[in-house]
Amino acid sequence: MLLAGMPPSQGVSAKMDQTLNSRQQEKNRMTYDAVVRERKSTRGFLDKPVPRELVTEIIELACRAPSSFNNQCWNFSVVTGEPLNAIRTGNTEGILAGKPDSREFRTFTTVPDEHRGRQIEIAKQLFGAMGIERDDKEARQDWVLRGFRQFDAPVSIVVTYDKVLLGSDIAPFDCGAVTNALVNAAWSRGLGCVINSQGIMQSPVVREHANIPDDQVIMICVAMGWPDPDFPANAVYSHRKPLDETVRFVGFED
Repeated sequence: MLLAGMPPSQGVSAKMDQTLNSRQQEKNRMTYDAVVRERKSTRGFLDKPVPRELVTEIIELACRAPSSFNNQCWNFSVVTGEPLNAIRTGNTEGILAGKPDSREFRTFTTVPDEHRGRQIEIAKQLFGAMGIERDDKEARQDWVLRGFRQFDAPVSIVVTYDKVLLGSDIAPFDCGAVTNALVNAAWSRGLGCVINSQGIMQSPVVREHANIPDDQVIMICVAMGWPDPDFPANAVYSHRKPLDETVRFVGFED
C-alpha cells in the first residue's frame, strides 16, 4: 500500500520505518516480571504533559484486569490542567481549614499495630531519603501537603465504581484489581504513579471539578506522570513481608 501524497519510494520507505519502529518498541517492552519487580511509587514528577493517547492505551490495557462476575464496575475520570489545579487547591484548603475527611469509600479508624508498623517503616524510608528530620515540623507539613496536592503530578486518574454496588465486595475487588493493572501498565511505558487517597479527602471538590456523576462512588485516585529522576523519594522501594509470614502450602509433598 502506498501512502497518499508521497512518491512510491518514499511511501515504501516510510512504511518500513514504521515497521522497524514498531518492532523496536516491542523489543524494548518490559517483561511482566520486570514491571512487577521494578515498579515503585513515584512521588516527584517532571513538569511534562502526558499525552491523552498514552493514557488511553494504559487504561485500555488495565481494563483487562480480573473482574468479579465480569461486572467491570470501574470507571475513570482522567483530570489534568486547570480542573486538576482546582482539585488540588480545594482539597488542600479544605483540609487546612479543618473540614472533616469526606472520602466516600470506607476507611479504618484504627490501624492494627502490625500494619501500622509497615506504614511507619515506609515513612522513615521516605523522610530519610528527603532529609526530613523527626523534629522538622515544617518539612513534615510540606510533605503532607504534597499528598493533598497529589504530589503535583500532571495527571490524576480518579477511580470510581457504580453506586448500585455500594456496600458489596464486588466493587473493592474490581477497583483494586484494575488499579494494580493501571499502575503496572503505566510503569511498563515509562510513567510513574502513586495510589493516593489524600488527594481525594475532600470528595465534593473532586466530584465537582472532575465532573463525576452522582451514580458513581469515588474510591481512590492515581497520580501519574513522568518520574523525576532527581527527586530523592523516587529512589525508595518499599519492603515486602517474607513469604514464610505470608504463604501456607497445604497438601503439597515436602
